[in-house]
Amino acid sequence: MPSESSARPPVVFVHGLWLHAESWSNWVEYFRQNGYQATAASWPGDSETTEATRRNAGALAGYGVGEIADHIAKQLAAFDRRPILIGHSFGGLLVQNLLGRNLAAAGIAIDPAPIKGVPELPVNALRSALPVLGNPLNFKRAVALTEHQFRFGFTNALPEQEAKELYAKYAVPGPGRVLFQAATATLNPNSATKVNVTNATRGPLLLVSGGKDHTVPPVLVRSTLRAYSKSPAITELKEFPGRGHSLTIDSGWKELAEYSLSWLNAKGF
Repeated sequence: MPSESSARPPVVFVHGLWLHAESWSNWVEYFRQNGYQATAASWPGDSETTEATRRNAGALAGYGVGEIADHIAKQLAAFDRRPILIGHSFGGLLVQNLLGRNLAAAGIAIDPAPIKGVPELPVNALRSALPVLGNPLNFKRAVALTEHQFRFGFTNALPEQEAKELYAKYAVPGPGRVLFQAATATLNPNSATKVNVTNATRGPLLLVSGGKDHTVPPVLVRSTLRAYSKSPAITELKEFPGRGHSLTIDSGWKELAEYSLSWLNAKGF
């Protein structure tokens, strides 16, 4: 008889822009403690660690959403069954891409970058993206955030000292191209951020929003939910008031991890 853990799909965590797979370490350990085979996916160009990625930032440059999604899809192919995917920010967009392609059993997209079909552009979201979008040459570059920019985009809902510690521990450069793809999605019928929102056979999807998120304000996540309105597949939304874009890495991470686990359990995973 298979053990409880082997009967469950594996869980794969997908990081977003300006973070590394190491940012999921707490979650990986938590899910392993709860009987899941858990791991964190890499983006193309990622080095093995956060620090090594900072030293070799040029390796990240030029990759777009399509290439990153396909890179992760190859990692998923190593499993003997479709895994559960949990992603943050652009990782949340990637989760939706892969779930829409039936490459995952279920998905949780936390503060997901907007997919094609989400037309809103809140001022805070634009300001968060300006460090990249403000210079067209960044399309082909890997771009790092300053501590001040990280404070606005990620850690605005946190005390100053915790914000400083998270920047020092987790922040890495990221490929600017993905932000340009998201920003021009409305004008591009073949945008790389397009997701199969009408797929009726995909697994369940949970969208999670931080109520004080500057980078992906709640209006964008609610709009993402509406984009799935024509699919009978399960799509649900959970908002955590008072939380910013750092909600997966800050001191409140476990509240989200516990909710994610209970949601998956309720869905039979």
